[in-house]
Amino acid sequence: MSTNNTPNWGGPGIGHRIEEAVELIEMELRHAIAYVNDAVIPQVRRESISAMRTAADTLRTLADRFEQRSGAAPGPRSTATEDGPPKTQGEPRS
Repeated sequence: MSTNNTPNWGGPGIGHRIEEAVELIEMELRHAIAYVNDAVIPQVRRESISAMRTAADTLRTLADRFEQRSGAAPGPRSTATEDGPPKTQGEPRS
């Protein structure tokens, strides 16, 4: 029994079929990337923002409890808005 070791083993169509398969894989990969960019990433961002706001509220409540239990005078409250960073008192830092 002998094997065929010529470069065209399998016929001329095998190279073409491989190229078609590669093109299909590339197309599916582009679709997957578009889906992640268009649907997954915006949803993750929305949920992350919501989770950070919840965590911030929980930490604020915990800090208030610590202040009440220790009898300490309340510290400066943040005057942050959702549109900008918190405002600080005192001299600007450089």
